[in-house]
Amino acid sequence: MDPILIFKALSNETRLQILHWLKEPEKYFPSQEGGDSKKIGVCVSHIQEKAGLSQSTVSQYLLMLQRAGLLEVNRYGQWTYYKRNEAALQQLSAYIRNQL
Repeated sequence: MDPILIFKALSNETRLQILHWLKEPEKYFPSQEGGDSKKIGVCVSHIQEKAGLSQSTVSQYLLMLQRAGLLEVNRYGQWTYYKRNEAALQQLSAYIRNQL
């Protein structure tokens, strides 16, 4: 865990919002053909549509969250799905509780 990288990733309102939406994907995103959004994640196109930003901007945001370890990525054919890395978020919570 790299706390600086994580805090940089969390320093943007939209990236925080994406993590919030992915906490309860069934509440914020439409159902998808690829499967259960809790298990495989949410298709990047759904995230981009919800954020209302360009595909390139959303892709950069998702990549930053992924590099910080806060998102997991699943690829099925041409589709990419993102979900929260709950273990990393728990580790971050412990770090904040114990170190800060």
